Amino acid sequence: MEDGESTERRWEDMEIDIMVKIFKSFNIIELTSGISRVCSSWRLACCDPQLWRTLDLGLLKSNFIKIPSSPYVWVSDSSDKKLMQILKVALGLSGGIVTCLIFHFNLYLKDDHLIYTAERCPRLKRLVLPAWNRVTKIGICKAVRMWKELESLTMPSIGYPPYIMKEISESCKNFTELKIMGTCDTLFASSIVSFLPKLKVLSLRCSMLYKEALILILDCLEHLEVLNISHCLLIEVPPPPSPKVVLGELDETIKEKASRLREFITCQEDSCIMCQRTINDEGLMRWYKYEEGLWRMDEVRSLAHGREQHHSEIVLGGSLWNS
Repeated sequence: MEDGESTERRWEDMEIDIMVKIFKSFNIIELTSGISRVCSSWRLACCDPQLWRTLDLGLLKSNFIKIPSSPYVWVSDSSDKKLMQILKVALGLSGGIVTCLIFHFNLYLKDDHLIYTAERCPRLKRLVLPAWNRVTKIGICKAVRMWKELESLTMPSIGYPPYIMKEISESCKNFTELKIMGTCDTLFASSIVSFLPKLKVLSLRCSMLYKEALILILDCLEHLEVLNISHCLLIEVPPPPSPKVVLGELDETIKEKASRLREFITCQEDSCIMCQRTINDEGLMRWYKYEEGLWRMDEVRSLAHGREQHHSEIVLGGSLWNS
């Protein structure tokens, strides 16, 4: 080698597989706003399928204000625009190979966000969408129709659930896992039983759960293998005019019905912090009050999406206006 010739290698000359391993440690903002725009070789590495099989948007939160009427949140225009920008870049880099998609509990999408995502994630199998205050019936149903391979869904409790259960039943033939974040009453249980009779895994953790609904699920979901009701506020509704009653433990009838399951996960311990929180929140968990990322947790491994985040959650469009 001649004197004076440099032996240094440039970053852009690094092997792609090494760059991909490095890029796995960066979050969605860093990948879409910075790294993918450095040079052509870095962008090529950012398109590697290893980075996009799971699209985790769990650190992105909307800039919102709570309001007293539906949809119960008001989201700033800048927050909506920023989210769409991120989705366009991320889904462009992904090349349509996303199979798991995770949204934050306080990321409030609109129909155009969800439909845009559905069109570009045709292979989706697992969706974590714990809030859809601003998504309409038309929007969610149109998205579900595009997810023919969907197997698992985390969703909020909604007032009239039959429409979404019916859509899943008709469009997603491999669907077997459901997690509800909110109240499970008799109407909700009836919808699950009617439209998803082949359901194998169901999680209702940290929710208000009606005893009648629980019995309906145990009696009618013949294919159910795993049921998680840990930290639930179990409610019994006696004949009027008697008030609702909070049950401190499961009776023998329920235990016997659940004995056929491979896993029946329960927790109603006075010493359990999560049980205490569910009671204090009256069965409607206020996740924003607790540890960051707690909403991701589940005792059922396939429904848990915890991850160590090296960055704080990012509020789209500015400071959080959460009252």
